[in-house]
Order: sequence, then structure tokens, then C-alpha cells
Amino acid sequence: MRLENVWLRYHRRGPWVLRDVRVRIGPGEVAVVLGRNGVGKSTLLQVAAGVLRPGRGRVTERPARVGWVPERFPADQPFTVDRYLTGMARVAGLGRAAADKAVTAWTDRLGLAAFRAVRLPELSKGTAQKVGLAQAMLRPPGLLVLDEPWEGLDAATRELVPELVDEVLTAGGSVLVSDHRGETVRLPGAHRWMVADGTVTEEAPPADETLAVVEVAVPAARVAGTVARLRAEGHQVLRVRPDARPGIPPERAATGDTADVVVEPAAGEAR
Repeated sequence: MRLENVWLRYHRRGPWVLRDVRVRIGPGEVAVVLGRNGVGKSTLLQVAAGVLRPGRGRVTERPARVGWVPERFPADQPFTVDRYLTGMARVAGLGRAAADKAVTAWTDRLGLAAFRAVRLPELSKGTAQKVGLAQAMLRPPGLLVLDEPWEGLDAATRELVPELVDEVLTAGGSVLVSDHRGETVRLPGAHRWMVADGTVTEEAPPADETLAVVEVAVPAARVAGTVARLRAEGHQVLRVRPDARPGIPPERAATGDTADVVVEPAAGEAR
């Protein structure tokens, strides 16, 4: 996707919020949008997601399926969680059975199962944000746009966000994310879009970054949780395999009692 000579202002005679923005993001890439409050980060994300149309310039090569999570989920809607997500799944093009399956999967994964019959205005901010994440992921997006996605979330769900980003990237999608909490340190290899005074400067990830591969043996029953935690901390999980360490009897490895998780350390960590 490309933003080509994009300008935007909210009123005809108002100041330009974005000026001559020229950036791109490719399949499998993630860009972190950084800058002080009020410089245009949210506006840039809304233009990228297709929520706002630029006054000048254009956005090209935007994927057909876009997942958009605003900083504050619009919870003042007269729907239950279940009805809202089912409706959004149908809008995304899923049939009834596929929509029901997707809603069940994402409400379970995000800890929303107990809230499916609750009306959106009755949700806490954190729970409403989870609904926002769920609606963005009901159908795998080619572009996922997250505006301060960690805001208001509980610790378990904050750790899930990098995992969702990784899943989109692994499927060949692109991700844009803004952050003022420093959470995006968990996204190694991300491009950095610095927004200041309505202009955007792009910084590529360090080309000379040195990585090391670390193999960690964990009980097989804890593999899923360990992989999720490592991804949330910014590590790249390369593969999971049955334990093949010297001294482990073949019959024990075959039972799946243990497993090796092979990881690369997060960017910036001591090696």
C-alpha cells in the first residue's frame, strides 16, 4: 500500500493536518507510527484504513480486507456483543455458519464469551476494546490498522496483541500501529513512521541488526503458553519440535513429554 502526496484537513479553510505524505508498506511488513499527541498520527491511520479520504493525493494498493481498531471503540451502539460481531462478520462477507464460527472463536480467544449477551454501552473500556480487536480479526485482514491497541487492555490481552500482529504478517498481510506506551518494542523489525507537524518521515529497521538463535526446552503441556509469551516479548519463534536433546531417551521424546522451542532474541536485547 502506498500513500502518494497525501494532504488532509478537516475544514475547507482549516490547517493541513497531513502535508505531502509519501510512505509505503508491503506484504509481511509492520510500521509503527510515532509522534507527540496532536501531530496527526490517528489521522494518518484513518487515511491508511480508508476511514478518511485525503483532500489531495491518493492511497493505492490498499488490500481489499482492512481490519481497523480505533483508539476508543465506539461502544454507544444499541447492540449486544454477539449481535454486533455477527453483523460485522456478515458485512465482512462471511456466511451465517462461518460468521457464527468466527464470532465464537474470537470471543473465546479474547475472553469475551461471558459478555456475548451484554449490550455494548454496558461494557468497560477494556472489554469494549477487546470487541474492537475481535471485529477487526473476524476475517483475516490484508491490512490491520491499530490505533493505540494496548490502551485499556488487561495484561493477558496486551500480550496477545503482538501475537495477532505476527499472525497477520505470517499470512502475508501488513500492519500499521501507533503506540505511546512503548509496547511496540515487542515488534522487532518494524519500520518507524515519525509524524511531526503533519509530515511523515520513514525510518527503515536497522539493516545491521545481529540476531542469535536460542533453543529452549519446555514441558510439552506448556508449549502454547510459552510460544505466546515469547512472541509477546518480541521474540521470533522459528519452530517447535519434539525434544531431541542429548540424554533424552528416544521413547520419552516420542511421547511428547518435552519440546524444543527455537527463538531469536528481541531487537535491542543483550546477546
